[in-house]
Amino acid sequence: MQFDLSDLRLFVAVAEERKLTRAAARQHLSLAAASARVRGLEEQAGLPLLLREPRGMRLTPAGEAFLHHARAILRQVENLRADLQEYGGGLRGHLRIFANTTAVSDILPAILPRVLAGNPRINVEIQEKPNADIARGVLEGRADIGIVSSRVDTLGLEAVHFSTDQLVLATAAGHRFARRKRVEFAEVLDEDLIGMYAGSTLQSFLTEVSEALGKPMQVRVRVNSFDAVCRIVATGVGVGVVPESAARRNQASLGIAIVELADPWRVRERYALVRDTAGLPAAGLALLDALRGYDPRSPAPVSARGRRK
Repeated sequence: MQFDLSDLRLFVAVAEERKLTRAAARQHLSLAAASARVRGLEEQAGLPLLLREPRGMRLTPAGEAFLHHARAILRQVENLRADLQEYGGGLRGHLRIFANTTAVSDILPAILPRVLAGNPRINVEIQEKPNADIARGVLEGRADIGIVSSRVDTLGLEAVHFSTDQLVLATAAGHRFARRKRVEFAEVLDEDLIGMYAGSTLQSFLTEVSEALGKPMQVRVRVNSFDAVCRIVATGVGVGVVPESAARRNQASLGIAIVELADPWRVRERYALVRDTAGLPAAGLALLDALRGYDPRSPAPVSARGRRK
């Protein structure tokens, strides 16, 4: 069997979009041309790869197997192209990372400068995703590396543990919880909260927990970093749930109090997920090494304007 790479890309697009029209548009093909190419793939395979249904297209078991190999072939072609580009002086490759809120706001800004300095011809794409979607994205080849926290189904991927942190409650020094050693999250829900932006993985998780408790969160202010949560908490307008590493980093300068959460989900084990360590490009291996050496107590990077990112 001989398959054209453009046909493999089209098949992957059909599998992801579930609609031939959207897949054709994504690959810049007419609907008729896309349909003919898909039929040609099935003829070469000698098996139906897709089921045509009123709501779209669905993979057959043979189609699932074909998709796995198509992604693997395209990934290898991309790695080959990247290696050859090294000799042409251009970008050597593209590293795709799916990560949760903590990784996007704290971990990756701390380690990426060193990784990029050692790999000057690599560009990096980071997407924030819920933990469950991160594992699926790595498995399906949409990301090279995923960074997740806590208990998540790794779907058979290699999981590299690199850090342990826990969620804590940050309050102003004069808050009624400041003298407590431990507090239940259910008690926190009676307070005004300073939270992350809607859609962040941590905020979505806390929303699920509050809904399970039957007490909706009262989010007074939403910001885009844990450092910003701590700064606003210090003014006394609300309390915030943040990783302990972020709270400790800001405690001395802001004078905030740190109170342990009693809930078992507070402990967050951090893992990097990969399909196959041996198949990672050099920049991916460098990122794994940097994650293993990550120190959550390190200060967050400072932007050109002098503000912590």
